[in-house]
Amino acid sequence: MGKAAKRKKKVSVPSTAKGPVKSAMAVVKSNPFEVKVNRQKFDILGRKTKNDVGLPGVSRSKAIKKRNQTLLKEYKEREKTNVFKDKRFGEYNTKITPEEKMIRRFTLERQQNYGKKNIYNLNEDEELTHYGQSLAEIEKLNDIVDSDSDTEERGALSAELTAAHFGGGGGLLRKKVPSEQQDEEEEKPKSRKELIEEMIAKSKQEKQERQTRRESALELTEKLDKDWKEIQTLIARKTPKSERKDKEVEKPKPDEYDMIVRELGFEMKAKPSERLKTEEELAKEEQARLQKLEADRLRRMRGIDEEADKKRPSHMSADDLADGFILDKDDRRLLSYKDGKINIENEEEEGEEEGEEEEEEEEEEEGEEGDNENEEESQEESASEDEEDDAADGHSDLESDLESEGEAAENKEEKKHKANENESQDVEKLDPKREAAKSELPYTFAVPESYETFKSLLAGRTIEQQLIILERIQKCNHPSLAVGNKAKLEKLFGFLLEYIGELATLDLPELRTIDKLVLPLYNLCQMFPEAGSDSVRFILRDAAHDLEEVLEVRGRATLPGLDTLIYLKIVSLLFPTSDFWHPVVTPAFMYMSQLLTKCRITTLQDVIKGLFICCLFLEYVSLSRRFVPELINFLLGILHISLPKSQAQGYTVVHPFTPVGKNLELLLVCDKEDLKSWEKQNVPLSIVTRLKEASTTEINHTRLSCLALCFDLIKKCAALYESLPSFHEIMHPVRILLTKHMPVNEYPEKMQEWYHSALKELENKVKHYTPLICEKKKPVPLKQYTPKIVKVLEFGRKQAGSKKEQERKQLIQRHKRELKGAIREIRKDNQYLARMQLSEIMERDAARKRKVKELLGSLATQEGEWKAMKRKKWKN
Repeated sequence: MGKAAKRKKKVSVPSTAKGPVKSAMAVVKSNPFEVKVNRQKFDILGRKTKNDVGLPGVSRSKAIKKRNQTLLKEYKEREKTNVFKDKRFGEYNTKITPEEKMIRRFTLERQQNYGKKNIYNLNEDEELTHYGQSLAEIEKLNDIVDSDSDTEERGALSAELTAAHFGGGGGLLRKKVPSEQQDEEEEKPKSRKELIEEMIAKSKQEKQERQTRRESALELTEKLDKDWKEIQTLIARKTPKSERKDKEVEKPKPDEYDMIVRELGFEMKAKPSERLKTEEELAKEEQARLQKLEADRLRRMRGIDEEADKKRPSHMSADDLADGFILDKDDRRLLSYKDGKINIENEEEEGEEEGEEEEEEEEEEEGEEGDNENEEESQEESASEDEEDDAADGHSDLESDLESEGEAAENKEEKKHKANENESQDVEKLDPKREAAKSELPYTFAVPESYETFKSLLAGRTIEQQLIILERIQKCNHPSLAVGNKAKLEKLFGFLLEYIGELATLDLPELRTIDKLVLPLYNLCQMFPEAGSDSVRFILRDAAHDLEEVLEVRGRATLPGLDTLIYLKIVSLLFPTSDFWHPVVTPAFMYMSQLLTKCRITTLQDVIKGLFICCLFLEYVSLSRRFVPELINFLLGILHISLPKSQAQGYTVVHPFTPVGKNLELLLVCDKEDLKSWEKQNVPLSIVTRLKEASTTEINHTRLSCLALCFDLIKKCAALYESLPSFHEIMHPVRILLTKHMPVNEYPEKMQEWYHSALKELENKVKHYTPLICEKKKPVPLKQYTPKIVKVLEFGRKQAGSKKEQERKQLIQRHKRELKGAIREIRKDNQYLARMQLSEIMERDAARKRKVKELLGSLATQEGEWKAMKRKKWKN
């Protein structure tokens, strides 16, 4: 309280106050709570203060009064439309006379009522109708029913029906004619049961009549059809074939839509298919299939009959009752004696043959399947022992006298001799099958651990067999079947790559075999892309290092062999060449560019290799359209070495080609006979190894083929780089050499065609240069971390600027101030409306409570009066 008192003492009104300040001072004397003094922290000389003293109570009352006159009035009249608008034509138009106004209004009224046809105007003398009859006549009720059929059609009920269903009460209410009275006297009245029976009989009779009518109609139609068929046979005649053909031609062809609809009608409904198997499941199935085929091949190679294996008895347990047998043949024998002894030769022979066959099978299977040896031996030994025991037990009681041991030994030798003869016959039968099984490829292969084993696996095989071997190696050793298969197949990729390189380095390179082997190489690369890229990159790295070493030692290098060129070709088949950067393709790209710029061209073989690298370049950049300057320079050099020395002047040549030297006329052909006999042929890569043994004519033809290939490559380069803005400048040296220095007239006609097509492709390209234009928008600068130094002005003062800038800032400030004021006023309006709505609700609630109280009071008085009257009655 003390602080508040101190503050009140500090408030001081200047003595020189005028106008509102004086009135505020007067109000302060009467009610100091209505005045608010805006105290300032500092008194500044020369500053005019407008709002030193405020009257919040007065301003609030003014605002409420204004809202009562405007906003409240609109709120109360929000759902009322009690304003009359005079829409009479020309009422307030002083230029039109009253007669014209009346005429114009009359015409407008007639126009408005013209289209309505007086639908709702019932005062006119028009006759209203219903189904063609006037309503006035219908209201007179003169419609007399003439017959029963009319009543049925119009929906009326017959007298009989009403009498049957409603009790026949109509006869009591109407007057009886004397004739009817006599009939009634004669005939007794029928009971209800009789009437119903009579009605049922009538309905049955009607139904039977309808049935007879229907049957008669069917008979008549059948008779008519029969007669018509008889007549039709007399009328019918066969049309000649010519007329039939014309009619068939005249038949309209079915519409495409109708054909599609019929196809959809006959189309098979979709059936649920089996679940797609995963890669692991497919690999397991393929491995199981190959293992089964390999087991069959080994069985055939060993001469084991499949049917004999099937007929061999399976293992029988001690609990088996052996009641599921079938007697295929009668094995019973007659009991016979020979020299006082029982004859058991046949049984013993069969037992010995079986034992010997089993022994042979064991010996053959020892080398292949060592794991199952012990099991089979134990089973066969036990089986033979059981047979011997059975024979001994079975015939022990039948033998009466035993002869000497010598006779028994002789019998055994004879039996063995017979068994060996039978075996030799069986072997002769099975020999062709064994040979076929041995010559057949195994179905399961293990992945070779070294390159030598891999090479021996493929050596001496045809290309088809090599592909089958590689395919079976991949399927039997799929990565999903075992843990170490992935590493093994990655090694296989390297072995196959090395094998392809070795095939290319032979004296007669097997390019067709290499072409076929690319497919398994691609499959392995798709399975293991990282290992494949590492292997190829390792080969390219070695080739690049060899090239650098030769250049450092000798200063010049030659183009590599066929194996490296084939590796570069394989790179384009295994990896995407259109990428901006690739871990394998980019090094290959750089290596080929080095070959075209650093390797000297001294022989025809080098020319062929260089053109092959040019073809590879075009294949690499066919999608990306990347510019390769080494390619254009090399083609220019090829054209240079095909010119005679006299014409090889007036243009520049880039390394590895020289303007002067012994290799200048490397592709020049002077023999006219060779020029005439030349025909365009593809230049195979294998011709590099055969040029030493070729004749001069073949060499000249190869030179011309190389030149034709050069023209073709120039044409392809023009089509590839035509979109470059500097295309004409790039191809300018080639165009000059073709137009001014090439001896075209000396070449054959086909060569001239190639020359003119290449030159036409170069000259037909239109020059399109885009002019340099300044950018329309100012480039956005990069964000920098250097601090922005701004001059700090005095606090509260606005920065000086131009007049427009100051006016703009004033407008922005005024807009902010007005926006704040508008928001403040809208908020106050919403609060005022909320107060009005609340007061209305409270008034309605108060009126309702008052009415409820009045009703309850009146009910209470009525209840009291009723109870008082009741008490008086009881007293009385």
